[in-house]
This record gives sequence, C-alpha cells and structure tokens, in this order.
Amino acid sequence: QVQLVESGGGLVEPGGSLRLSCVASGLTFSRYAMGWFRQVPGKKREFVGSIAFSNYYADSVKGRFTISRDNAKSTVYLQMNNLKPEDTAVYYCAAKEASRLYSDAVYSRVDSYKYWGQGTQVTVSS
Repeated sequence: QVQLVESGGGLVEPGGSLRLSCVASGLTFSRYAMGWFRQVPGKKREFVGSIAFSNYYADSVKGRFTISRDNAKSTVYLQMNNLKPEDTAVYYCAAKEASRLYSDAVYSRVDSYKYWGQGTQVTVSS
C-alpha cells in the first residue's frame, strides 16, 4: 500500500520560509517522479513543481521555491522562501512513475499522478 505523508506546514509571516517534507512508503521511490501541488478552497488544485530527471516549477514560484529529494530516505522536500500571502494553500505531494519519454508538461498535470498525500496547510500572514 502506497502512502505519502506531508509535514512541515504552518503559519509564517510574509517574506519568511518553510520547508515541507513528504515521506513515501510502499513504492520504489527512486523510480518515481514527485510533484508538489497546492489548492485553496473553491479553486482547482495547481502545480507548484516537480522533480523527475530534472526540476520544473510553476512561474509563480520560480526563484523562490526549490524541490529536492533524498532517495535513501524516500523523501521529497519543498523549500519555500520569500513566502507571499498568495502562497497560502493546502500543499500536496504526489507520485508518478518516471519516464524520460514524458515532457515537463506531463509532470505538471494533476491527472498524471497516481498517488497523493493528505496535504499540509501553509498560511502566510502577518
């Protein structure tokens, strides 16, 4: 049984930083691309970034957010710097089998991912 468990969310002031973690179990982690998505109430879940054979980011977070992974720990991280109020959302990690046949655009699609975590709330407010 595959499980993805996010942690690290919380309340932070504008300009601050947070690091989210997502621990995976039940899959061969190194074979999977990992994505981060976020969602606010009433809106569609949106792509934040992914890590497969390269990193790929949404324009809204490029230069502020960084994704990394530790295959030995089956963990993917989302380092978020210079946070803005508009970054407030529930953040989800997701897993998809990786392939060099896929373009970055494939890894940015919600419907590309088979496994999802339960989400962690990030609130950016003064």
